[in-house]
Amino acid sequence: MSKNIDPAAGSGNFLTETYLCLRRLENEVISLETGGQISIGEAINPIKVSISQFYGIEINDFAVTVAKTALWIAESQMMKETEDIVHMTLDFLPLKTNATIIEGNALRLNWGSVVPKTELSYLMGNPPFVGHQYRSESQAEDMDIVFRKSKNHGKLDYVACWYKKAAELMQGTAIECAFVSTNSITQGESVAILWSPLFTEHNLEIQYAYRTFYWDSEATQKAHVHCVIIGFTCYHSDIQKTIFDGGKQSLVDHINGYLIGAPDLFIQSRGNPLNPNMPSMSKGSQPTDGGNLLLSTEEREELIAHYPDAAAFIKRYMGSEEFINNKYRYCLWLKGIAPSEYRSITPIMERLQEVAEVRSKSPTASVRKDAEKPMLFTQIRQPESNYLAVPEVSSQRRKYIPIGYMTPETIASSKLYLIPDASIYMFGVMMSNVHMAWMRVVCGRLKSDYSYSPAVYNNFPWPNPTETQKEKIEQTAQSILDARALYPSSSLADLYDELTMPPELRTAHQRNDRAVMEAYGFWGKLNSESECVAELMKMYQALTTSQA
Repeated sequence: MSKNIDPAAGSGNFLTETYLCLRRLENEVISLETGGQISIGEAINPIKVSISQFYGIEINDFAVTVAKTALWIAESQMMKETEDIVHMTLDFLPLKTNATIIEGNALRLNWGSVVPKTELSYLMGNPPFVGHQYRSESQAEDMDIVFRKSKNHGKLDYVACWYKKAAELMQGTAIECAFVSTNSITQGESVAILWSPLFTEHNLEIQYAYRTFYWDSEATQKAHVHCVIIGFTCYHSDIQKTIFDGGKQSLVDHINGYLIGAPDLFIQSRGNPLNPNMPSMSKGSQPTDGGNLLLSTEEREELIAHYPDAAAFIKRYMGSEEFINNKYRYCLWLKGIAPSEYRSITPIMERLQEVAEVRSKSPTASVRKDAEKPMLFTQIRQPESNYLAVPEVSSQRRKYIPIGYMTPETIASSKLYLIPDASIYMFGVMMSNVHMAWMRVVCGRLKSDYSYSPAVYNNFPWPNPTETQKEKIEQTAQSILDARALYPSSSLADLYDELTMPPELRTAHQRNDRAVMEAYGFWGKLNSESECVAELMKMYQALTTSQA
């Protein structure tokens, strides 16, 4: 059967996508009316697919011409390959066929006006990847047009528009669709915003998915992006779905919006941990000071050199960057300090005057109110006991997010998440490959780096270990801290670089991973991270259902 295909790309990548499409249809190109055999002397044309059956939308006029030329080149290449396969000469030159490539904005055109949906079999494309912080005004308007009454669509990547447009077109048809996309649409809060209405309102079903892979283009200005490929329909199919992950593939009954073989569920923000026995997580303290309560190492030394008493008011200040890389930064911490102790220190008073002026000009009413107390951070969440610190942002190149303990004397910025009085058992579970696998799926992303949030921690399904299993996790967790202590001059960035991680630390983590997986009952049963997350999602669904 011949296929009519509408990439609807609008991205300048029509050449690549169409060529790949032709390759995919190679078996159908050789569909023979004689059941696959050619009788001698018979004039049979084996070609059942031509570029005249390809339709596309491209926003750039030059790219339209390039796409048409590329299709001719692709057709001639496929014809030549077909000659070699069927062992016959095909009279295909000069090329007479032509594709219908429409110049226009794919998000503002009615795709059905390009080709009726009743004549379509496949939709495919590589739509543009544009995060919300990089969109033009016109692109923002495109999203408003496509999503209309949807909530929070502005947080989605621009590529999400093509999924919405495709799902609307595909209603009541057997059309199959596949898009190459940025992996952001399968992570964090984007999953609920995009996929929940697609599943419920448009009956969308994911048939196959290539989980995150790194795409490094060969263009002069290289694109370094993390992509997924999602193939879907808008009708139900009983056939098993396929997940491709790192060169492996697995068959599952259902693929959800996180591209995991698990039921449809959406991790939502919650104020407290799913497990009521776990302590709360909060952000660190927020200065909102225009930088005036913060000091570099040089500024601290200069202030103390002239005013030695100021040393008592200066504390080490850490965000994600300082915590992971062992960098030094300081802050004025005047909470509970009598004004008489610092009022005579001119540099401090000058800084407080600057803080008051910065806050008084803020568009936020609460910040303007805090201009009355410039000596304090606007949001103070500093624990009075030791606490576990989780960096908000960490490199995706690390297998483990570096998590560690800090004392109350070190002030945590709002770029760290804090868990006061966290037990060594908690540390062990959170440093395990189980928690890291959950984090990689549930967390958001800053560019390609992990962006942790309380939603990761609060929704995490904890194990129910026996006392023996819990003690083992406590021992392996302590071994991780002991292995770190062997290298006091090394930062967490040094220790958790996959190329420089010390053998003692790696061994400690491997033993901790096993101890935690045994507590879950996963050890020896699961072969991949995605399988682990699928089991965690089943646990999450059971827990949330029982608490409803």
